[in-house]
Amino acid sequence: MTISQEIRSAAARRILVKDGAYGTMIQSERLAEADYRGDLPLNHDQRGNNDLLNLTRPEIVAGIARRFVAAGADILATNSFNATRISQADYGCEHLVGDINRAAAGIIRSVADEATAADGKPRWVVGAVGPTNKTLSLSPDVNDPGFREVDFDEVKAVYREQIDALVEGGVDAVLIETVFDTLNCKAAIMAALEAGQARARELPIMISMTLTDLSGRNLSGHTVEAFWASVRHARPLTIGLNCSFGAGQLRPHLAALAATAETLVMAYPNAGLPNELGEYDEAAEQTAEQVAEWFGEGLVNIVGGCCGTTPEHIAAIAAAAAGAAPRPIPAAPTRTMLAGLEPMILAA
Repeated sequence: MTISQEIRSAAARRILVKDGAYGTMIQSERLAEADYRGDLPLNHDQRGNNDLLNLTRPEIVAGIARRFVAAGADILATNSFNATRISQADYGCEHLVGDINRAAAGIIRSVADEATAADGKPRWVVGAVGPTNKTLSLSPDVNDPGFREVDFDEVKAVYREQIDALVEGGVDAVLIETVFDTLNCKAAIMAALEAGQARARELPIMISMTLTDLSGRNLSGHTVEAFWASVRHARPLTIGLNCSFGAGQLRPHLAALAATAETLVMAYPNAGLPNELGEYDEAAEQTAEQVAEWFGEGLVNIVGGCCGTTPEHIAAIAAAAAGAAPRPIPAAPTRTMLAGLEPMILAA
């Protein structure tokens, strides 16, 4: 049985649970710059470089993962959201990208395997691939709308470097998450497909979009329906939404996606909206109560948490998910149905 078949089989029986926010948990450690840097000879200030901790403080990353496992997570993401050459350029760590991603995957692989050996319950490791801080669809220069800092082939190569290292480290699937630019996502999809083909193996792709406002569009202007029309050709194992808002504000957009996508839907919201200090105050019980409404409406197959969500949030979500029916997956659209999507596909 392939990884995709394993996850689909499990998701047909129950709602699966993804882990929560590594960034939130790392921030709670109150680390000094030296903790991030370790013994590495680096010239830049490394404060906030959470991905580097896979090399310098792996015990912290492993400890967070174990807490999410104890909370009930079935799917564990790697601590590699900014582990691309583009994002690591901010810290002067481009040369460490391969090492960071291999270590990120190895840490979570070990935690997942350790937990499964202890109780026999399967866990899956997904390689977290973030959006980078560059966009292919929009110009960063308001005076030059046609200007781009990067091109498609460059972004694809950056993603391929990360994905290759994550696969070498032992991930089961690739999670292209927090997608604010659909074209960036397409570059990541191509990189993942090529990485799987190069190894003559299945490499499941999971995709998660983020919305920039309550109108339900991402930064490149796509609605959830248009986004799905743009990426469904990749046959992703999951499609969904993450970050953006809290569960309540995400619900109508999740409902639109759940009604359209003929694959598993995964959603992991923030713990509400941030306060004036950028911190998240929503209690675990509040988040779980709102997510439980998703279950009642049959909107998700996999659920977890994004910014502000702790092991306590994941435990509350897992408790709410226990016994809830997973979302029925719609049949694939017919050729006639697809004809109605053509305007959205062309717009994408």
